[in-house]
Amino acid sequence: MNIEQLQLKNYRNYEKLDIRFNNKINVIIGENAQGKTNLMEAVYVLAFSKSHRTPREKELITWEREYAKIEGRVTKRNQTIPLEIILSTKGKKAKLNHIEQRKLSDYIGAFNVVMFAPEHLSLVKGPPQTRRRFIDMELGQIQPTYIYHLGQYQKILKQRNHLLKQLQRREIQNKTMLDVLTDQLVQHAAILLERRFIFLDLLRKWTSPVHHSISHGTERLEISYVPTIEVSESANKEKIESIYTNKFHELKNKEIERGTTLIGPHRDDIVFYVNDKDVQTYGSQGQQRTAALSIKLAEIELICNEVGEYPVLLLDDVLSELDDHRQSHLLNTIKGKVQTFVSTTNVNGINHETLQEAQLFRVENGTVET
Repeated sequence: MNIEQLQLKNYRNYEKLDIRFNNKINVIIGENAQGKTNLMEAVYVLAFSKSHRTPREKELITWEREYAKIEGRVTKRNQTIPLEIILSTKGKKAKLNHIEQRKLSDYIGAFNVVMFAPEHLSLVKGPPQTRRRFIDMELGQIQPTYIYHLGQYQKILKQRNHLLKQLQRREIQNKTMLDVLTDQLVQHAAILLERRFIFLDLLRKWTSPVHHSISHGTERLEISYVPTIEVSESANKEKIESIYTNKFHELKNKEIERGTTLIGPHRDDIVFYVNDKDVQTYGSQGQQRTAALSIKLAEIELICNEVGEYPVLLLDDVLSELDDHRQSHLLNTIKGKVQTFVSTTNVNGINHETLQEAQLFRVENGTVET
């Protein structure tokens, strides 16, 4: 899988851009605040219909413009697929093969991307929402219907929390609607949790050998999912629903008292262990970075195994954050099999044969030269 062409209009600091890429390595060079990360972000948005940097889509539209457009030509299974994202103050449109998709779950997954940026080095040591976002985005790529259930869950959760606040303040007394929303929430929560368990099992399979190799065989990485309910990872959807239902019944008065939903996938976490020690708490910075890199490299293999082709890899200003050993392992792993984009202020100090084959793009103030 690769992206052949990218066209931007009114996207951040790009008024207009039409660019074609090498199907192997593309290096985007530029000083800070010139637009190289914006270019990488546009590829990401084309895949996911949302930015990894901001939830506010109006920030993606050039100042004082009414809309932004991202178009791309993607090669997948030897077929060329046109993709298009239009962002405006009125909303968002996603087009696949020139046809607008009513649901984003029908769009996401058409173009698979793995992003590795400096903030992803905090995947291990950062807050739980970082890890939940990681699992949601990656799982959504290989199972687009997951995005639908996640959206429904978030919508019902928002309604339920609003109702709990009203009950807390005694603005309403009847709890019937709370029971209705709880039943609806449980249905989607059980699906999300079951699929997260399956995904984590796949991720473990691919992460373990990668981490073993990067650490020269001296470390063993384990990944543990930490749900807000007591449930086995082997439990099916019906069993998970039953456990959620009982727990919500038990917590009903406490949730009203607190005015918020106390359990569910939105509060779960993932813990990483290196040689049986929680690497977030007890690991060195090097161990944390090795774990994060292992997860990203495993993600590439996992997606390939699930969809039949390697995803496009975006390395946004991350190589300079890795030491020579981790840099080399990353570049050796992707060499010749993954279309890769590397953004950097300069290529000095990155001595690897993979970059010798790269096409260079120089970015300055929203213009790109090859």
